[in-house]
Amino acid sequence: MRVLFIGDVFATPGMRAAQAYLGAVRHEYDFVIVNGENAAGGFGITRRHFEQLRSAGADVVTLGNHAFDQSEVVPLLEETPRLLRAANFPPGTPGLGWAAYDVPSGGRIVVAQLMGRVFMDPLDDPYRVVDAILEEVPSGVPVIVDFHAEATSEKKVMGYHLAGRVSAVLGTHTHVTTADEQVFKGTAYITDVGMTGVQGSSIGMAFEEVHTRFVTKLPAKYRPAAGQASVSAVAIELDGARAVAVTRLRWEHGDKDPE
Repeated sequence: MRVLFIGDVFATPGMRAAQAYLGAVRHEYDFVIVNGENAAGGFGITRRHFEQLRSAGADVVTLGNHAFDQSEVVPLLEETPRLLRAANFPPGTPGLGWAAYDVPSGGRIVVAQLMGRVFMDPLDDPYRVVDAILEEVPSGVPVIVDFHAEATSEKKVMGYHLAGRVSAVLGTHTHVTTADEQVFKGTAYITDVGMTGVQGSSIGMAFEEVHTRFVTKLPAKYRPAAGQASVSAVAIELDGARAVAVTRLRWEHGDKDPE
């Protein structure tokens, strides 16, 4: 099975890039996951953005710390299992943190999202939560974990915690692609997939206002960066529930179609 995971889609340029990329490569993959938590101008996702990503070919859209920035996401989370928020939100939080899906080419796959707690909002213990999830997953079913966290150390430890137990641990949130993709004990790992958006920016926002805030310490309203966006993604090759390869991908929107 071939799985494509597209990193944090940021604002309109990121949405356009993700849609164009999926239009070119969707047929090459059995299952596609997109992190869309910054789709709405950098702050959450709306129904329109979710539907656009689904129409482009995303089987599942994951969120993160901006999950509830847009009020319309609450009924959307309650309506569809194809939009996931972090599984370690407190019990009773709207929506699902993980689900199992039929793969069109055959078989089943589980996607789960967890959120870290270092330099992040304090949520339930992600290690305990993922252990509980795995107790419910039948043997032999691939499990892809989107770990939305700030600290590299926390992501690395989650990779260690789940090595040999899930198919992939894919870091999101920091918007900067890391070069440490690897397969360990049958588990694909990368500390951060990176951002799908304008790379000439402050992790998605225009430089000017962020620069002003850093140098003056005065408040400034951020705005998404404009310009050419690129897609940051990883491709995972699975043999049953075990990963056999993980490949870091980058595509500039506007370049020739991906090969």
